[in-house]
Amino acid sequence: MSWQSGPGWPTALHDVLEAVFPLVIVVGAGIGGYELFVHPWLVSEMARISGPRIVEALLPQQVMETFLHSIYGDNEANRDVVTGVLGGEGLRPLGGDLTISTHTGVTFELSAVDHEIYHLTTAVTYSFKKNVHVDRFIIFATCNALLRDSISAGCQLPLFELWFVPDSSLFESSVDDMLPSVRLRIEYLDGEGRHRVASSSRLELREVKYQQWADYLTFFRTNMGPLPRQNTLDHLADLRIFECDLSDIAGDDHTVAAIERLSMRATALQRIDDGYCYWQAPYPCYVERISMSTKELDLDGGDAFEFRVVPFTFRSNTASARWLKPEELSDLDVRSWLLPGHGVALLWRPAK
Repeated sequence: MSWQSGPGWPTALHDVLEAVFPLVIVVGAGIGGYELFVHPWLVSEMARISGPRIVEALLPQQVMETFLHSIYGDNEANRDVVTGVLGGEGLRPLGGDLTISTHTGVTFELSAVDHEIYHLTTAVTYSFKKNVHVDRFIIFATCNALLRDSISAGCQLPLFELWFVPDSSLFESSVDDMLPSVRLRIEYLDGEGRHRVASSSRLELREVKYQQWADYLTFFRTNMGPLPRQNTLDHLADLRIFECDLSDIAGDDHTVAAIERLSMRATALQRIDDGYCYWQAPYPCYVERISMSTKELDLDGGDAFEFRVVPFTFRSNTASARWLKPEELSDLDVRSWLLPGHGVALLWRPAK
């Protein structure tokens, strides 16, 4: 039994539906195909082509804060992540205020002075992704654990080092002993954009008066996240700040306009019974390897100590989980990014 068309509007409606139905099928299939295949491809291609240009047009801080807000949610502590990942505030276009070392080498040398005190010599070389436009180098020295963990986030100056002396009774003497040992080597651009190299045989370091500390560390001016504003008078015994004019190293009337590469070597007094030393990244650093020399820690030249390397990094390739003799202690192949707060500790104990 089949339906027979008759005169009038039912026949006209049937004819219209019969003509339109294939078109509806085609349009539906086209829309479905667009949503499933074409639209994702277009979005991906537009993001690939225009995304980098959009990102470049924004300030690094804007990009990171927006991204973290969408992933982590609204949290005041996101600012610490932004500063740590970027290597600065990120308030200049194209990262003009960021400090990022793409090739970093670190060396520890431990040498006993007597059976209680040793010299820790640390040599670090930074090669920067973008030239760091600065003509000053800052050194923060502290024996206060709170300051040690806050200075990297609180310092908005691009080039600095942090010295931490665990024993407060050794703080003044250790810092005074360390200052003459500081050596710097810089590869830089002068005021005319020419590449130059200079090194210091003896660095002129000026101590910053406590009345000026707020110009160097944010937390002396205002609250910094959960850290309340600090009073400089409370830290006269556990913080010292030094700076040097890098143009003094350059000499010959050359002006340092930007730093391409910086190497620093310094020696500090530490107590052997502390049982550890460490290096911590002051800004984002890609570290190839960390070398450690410990044979001179034992005055008698024997195996009085055994050692263990403890990285606090994203990953490390050759970290041993057991205690080692001095001759078994090899270079640590890191080959990873270290952000402020990341580093490597060297532990020791009397040999068993």
